[in-house]
Amino acid sequence: MSNYTDKVGNRLNALLEKNYDAEKGYKKAAENAKHIGLKNFFNKKAQERYDFGYELKTEIKSFGQPAEKDGSLTGKAHRAWMDVKAALSSDNDESMLEEAIRGEKAAIAEYEEVLGEIGLPLNTKNMLFNQKNHIQQELNTIKRLEDLK
Repeated sequence: MSNYTDKVGNRLNALLEKNYDAEKGYKKAAENAKHIGLKNFFNKKAQERYDFGYELKTEIKSFGQPAEKDGSLTGKAHRAWMDVKAALSSDNDESMLEEAIRGEKAAIAEYEEVLGEIGLPLNTKNMLFNQKNHIQQELNTIKRLEDLK
């Protein structure tokens, strides 16, 4: 296995881990949301991140590398913080939207960092670009939802 492939595989695994974290975070937000529309939105977002994870896993395995199987410790801590914040917050839905915005901004930055790597295979780059653009579009939707609150 070349270092190039190991490097690409490691970067994709880091994104995969973040998508696991986002999926679980959105499921947690759906559990905590009061408004049915937000519950549905957060569940839809969780499914999207599951789908992104599947695409990433397939790509990682195409490099002959093992794919991560769980989220990060940081993600677990973040979800615990969301639970505490939800318990203490008078406007739970707005808090969940704020956390979603923060998480999506971080995801976009990480995708942009990986996309900046020189020598990514074209199919990998296209997949990552499409996922990043989708996250960016959904970030705008989340911001609009927050404005409605």
